[in-house]
Amino acid sequence: MILLIKLVLTHLLGDFILQPASWVKAKEKKKLKAWQLYAHMLIHFILIMLLVWDITFMVPALSITLSHGIIDAVKLHYQKKSTERIWFVLDQLFHLAIIVTVWYHVESPVIVFDLSKINLLYITAVIFITTPASIIIKTLISQWSPVSNKPKNISLQHAGKYIGVLERLLVFTFVVTDNWEAVGFLIAAKSVFRFGDLKDSRELKLTEYVLIGTLLSFGLAVGTGLLINFLDKSY
Repeated sequence: MILLIKLVLTHLLGDFILQPASWVKAKEKKKLKAWQLYAHMLIHFILIMLLVWDITFMVPALSITLSHGIIDAVKLHYQKKSTERIWFVLDQLFHLAIIVTVWYHVESPVIVFDLSKINLLYITAVIFITTPASIIIKTLISQWSPVSNKPKNISLQHAGKYIGVLERLLVFTFVVTDNWEAVGFLIAAKSVFRFGDLKDSRELKLTEYVLIGTLLSFGLAVGTGLLINFLDKSY
């Protein structure tokens, strides 16, 4: 199980944390001619070898890396503006399926956790609810783009992203420590702060847009926290 966690962690780091937005745009524009695609694959391979730290894992690591590149290439070739969300979900599902398949063939899928594995599990969960979760939420709600009457420069740059990350980290912490009342307090506090903006805007679309994003953000954090609690108590 520890190997599976390491492989998922390398995927989160390589696909989200260590892949700049400029690389994504370059790949979408140049497709197979983009050097960023091959640099992206190389980073995945290096991360796998560093975290697994076993030279005998070279072939499985290459298998994951090559399959990752093939999946990305297929996505880049067939993806259109109108199908970005669908391809994003399919892309991630195929990557995770490959990781699980390689793990299953490399070692027996016996789930046994010790303290170090649990710590790694928490690290993986925390990384997931930061930038990866932000990208997932942004992708899922990208079909809506409400226009506000307020000037665009009235908001701090990237403030929404960082607020979302911080609130998910707080919710995750409250859930894993079994402080559900704090989750309720956080939701109430955000509602109070947001009420003025939504009331002033008088835009139903903006209200719904913010509500969907908030529920998705809290839902991902709560779901991740519940999953970690289950794995922690079960193994």
